Amino acid sequence: MDVVTIGETMILLSTNTRLRYANNFSMGIGGAESNVAIGLARLNHKVGWISRLGNDEFGKYILSVIRGEGVDISKVQFDNQAPTGIYFKELRKPNDVRIQYYRKGSAASKMDKNDLDKNYIKRATYLHITGITPALSDNCYKMILEAISIAKLHGVSVVFDPNLRKQLWKEDRAKKILLEIALQSDIFLPGLNEGKFLTGYENPKDICEYFTNLGVSTVVVKAGKDGAYLMCDKVFKHIKGIKVDDEVDPVGAGDGFAAGFLSGLIDKLSTEEAVKRGNVIGAFVITQHGDVEGLPDKQEIHDFLSDKEEDVRR
Repeated sequence: MDVVTIGETMILLSTNTRLRYANNFSMGIGGAESNVAIGLARLNHKVGWISRLGNDEFGKYILSVIRGEGVDISKVQFDNQAPTGIYFKELRKPNDVRIQYYRKGSAASKMDKNDLDKNYIKRATYLHITGITPALSDNCYKMILEAISIAKLHGVSVVFDPNLRKQLWKEDRAKKILLEIALQSDIFLPGLNEGKFLTGYENPKDICEYFTNLGVSTVVVKAGKDGAYLMCDKVFKHIKGIKVDDEVDPVGAGDGFAAGFLSGLIDKLSTEEAVKRGNVIGAFVITQHGDVEGLPDKQEIHDFLSDKEEDVRR
């Protein structure tokens, strides 16, 4: 595998009105880790996803979709006792998207160290994890620490996106655990607000230096339309973002960035060029409804980069 990732995927039910008035929903899937996995698979990379799903119709639908995208699902288990998680998305307007989770006690929250296959992880180039999984339960937190230990023992680079979800845990515990995991990662991908939350610093350069001074080799601070800030080998750079005129749904842009960035590294691009690819894919994602619908393939990226225009167009 180029990348192995671990985390929960849920059924996504979306509506363009307030939930209390909604009569119709569109169904899809959503989960930070599987979003990244699908994004990588569409770019022709080998990626595996570790998770648990409820042994129910929703779980079977999720598995079918992710398998159909070309992601290896051989390490996904069905749980006969716990359900597949669900979340609702209210798309009131592009800058007002509201999420409501129904994931407590889900099958994925029951994951533990026994869900890990050491040989599966050690054959990967990158282990991708997010801060969502350790927030699901104490056993999920311990599982993530074990996965990191396996990766480090076998020279697998750990890529960590904090993906802060304040609905899932208390802020003091979130900060403690996210910092703990960040300092064990090789590549750290916080958003600007997450960087501020974890360090107290406002400036992207200060955020990057905070983590690199503590031993993280590469830090990329995502800043939405302003692009991203990169610190690697003690060199700090700002990589401009991609102008998007037709933003539809901002959810999933960070996962698209992670997929693009990792794709660039796998393709042996420079770190700066990998960040540029991440920016491009993040821009593609927000032009479509849903978490994964806007993820492009390599031909779409090639066509966009060859166009030499600033805007992402459909």
